[in-house]
Amino acid sequence: MKIATWNVNSLSVRLPQVLDWLAAQKAEGGVDVLALQELKLTDDKFPAAALAEAGYQAQWFGQKTYNGVALISSTSGQDVVKNIPGFADDMSRVIAATYPDGQGGDIRVIGAYFPNGQAPDSDKFVYKMRWLDALREWVASEMQKHPNLVLLGDYNITFDELDMWDPVGLKDTIHCTVAEREKLQALIDLGLTDSFRLFEQPEKSYSWWDYREFAFRRNRGLRIDHILISQALKARATACVIDRLPRKNERPSDHAPVVITL
Repeated sequence: MKIATWNVNSLSVRLPQVLDWLAAQKAEGGVDVLALQELKLTDDKFPAAALAEAGYQAQWFGQKTYNGVALISSTSGQDVVKNIPGFADDMSRVIAATYPDGQGGDIRVIGAYFPNGQAPDSDKFVYKMRWLDALREWVASEMQKHPNLVLLGDYNITFDELDMWDPVGLKDTIHCTVAEREKLQALIDLGLTDSFRLFEQPEKSYSWWDYREFAFRRNRGLRIDHILISQALKARATACVIDRLPRKNERPSDHAPVVITL
């Protein structure tokens, strides 16, 4: 089973790339669930028909201009939840559904577009901290109900210096602050594991590169797209990779897909 995350930075622009990527994955067994972030379209504009024609089901939660999340899957998702229950939010950031795991059980998949935070001294950073607290509380309750759980998406947080192209220059900047990393660690402390680090990875492995200053070509990036898995799934994980290939597309997203194989 393969589960992936990809911030597509506008699905209306990147739909052909998403369809091409899913088709290419089929040659290697296919992706069972793909979590998308930054759809940047309203629900009525979601390309459900095009995805269905390609053989995929979808759950989506859109918003005009900003944000928006979706789960694209080979089988129908059940018990769908949109945004964090009990947390008042007018941003479309979270979508969750349960899928069969191919072994007679199921997997709870939570796809999320974490707030950017803008800058450590901003109101948006305060919102990010509150949002992360609410997420942790809800994920804790979800883990009680679903031993097999995946929390994946664009976290907008690095774990440590390995996730930064310039650890000195980027120290304490947004995505790299102590406060953000403490919130990320609080999610790990629930019993989740960074699946990417379960495996030996190339040095300077990043999932996001700025469009400016030839950042991708120079590999000046950050690893901010993560797949965290519950303890029950840890033993079933066989690989986790960042697929840099779509970042080489014409008019690419600034993020690359991350894929876990169970």
